[in-house]
Amino acid sequence: MKTTYREAVRAALREALQRDDRVFLMGEDVGRYGGSFAVSLGLLEEFGPERIRDTPLSESGFVGAGIGAALGGMRPVVEIMTVNFSLLALDQIINNAATLLHMSGGQFNVPLVVRMTTGAGRQLGAQHSHSLEGWYAHIPGLRILAPATLEDARGMLWTALEDPDPVLIFEHGSLYNVAGDLPDGAGPVNIGKAAVRRPGTAVTLITYGGTLPAVLDAADQLALEGTDAEVIDLRTLRPLDEVTILGSVEKTHRAVVVDEGWRSGSLSAEISARIGEHAFYALDAPVERVCTVEAPVPYAKHLEVAALPAVDRIAAAVRKVVGTHG
Repeated sequence: MKTTYREAVRAALREALQRDDRVFLMGEDVGRYGGSFAVSLGLLEEFGPERIRDTPLSESGFVGAGIGAALGGMRPVVEIMTVNFSLLALDQIINNAATLLHMSGGQFNVPLVVRMTTGAGRQLGAQHSHSLEGWYAHIPGLRILAPATLEDARGMLWTALEDPDPVLIFEHGSLYNVAGDLPDGAGPVNIGKAAVRRPGTAVTLITYGGTLPAVLDAADQLALEGTDAEVIDLRTLRPLDEVTILGSVEKTHRAVVVDEGWRSGSLSAEISARIGEHAFYALDAPVERVCTVEAPVPYAKHLEVAALPAVDRIAAAVRKVVGTHG
């Protein structure tokens, strides 16, 4: 079945609403407008205003309402328009959703799913081009998902709704128009395991979300040069699937981490540290990282492209680690 990433997310929402009466969607413009990225288009007409709820422009307010609904036995899906707006709900996400199970001595689960768009590359300016999923992956009590493929866009939501604790899903804005084939029977997927998107033996390329297409393109380019790169899609950023990461590095003996976040204090830094801690003696070269340039993301197209991880930068990092030893 031909579909797009956007339509795959919509199909996941529709299935969840059909399967469980406790599920409802809430957020800014998700109803009459059909969502800022047209993900929820048509759902209001299909399920009505009780289950597709337009909210006021108050992220702290409607995320808090979602937490309350989850505590009350519902299964809310809260859409935050973009990741930068989630900063207005940090208190609710970090101080309430992530901590209530712990602070209640295990009495109160918060089965909340929060979806938001992340990432740059669409000329939206510095304040609308953040990649902050690595920040959220720092917080105990949250599960962080980053669907990069049609299958994961379609399948991660239901698995997230079955989780008794809060799950944040980061959908990269550059992926919504990506089209491809999705099996008719596509459904829930395992969110606990990273995926090897391209097997290889010479170097491990580790990435997630919106940078996966560039990493796969770089791997194809490198293959023409005789470098067989393995590409790992993390899929879940917290908890990280260390087994898959370390198993690949122990096979290839080299690693490059590609992360659209800024380099300092990033998810790429955490992954590099874990490789150093647990697979140091398997490495034949230092771990390389390809991240966004440490500056507010530019609006001008040519500057934005230069700031973000791109195929040429990824390929250059791989050549460096492979060339270090042979």
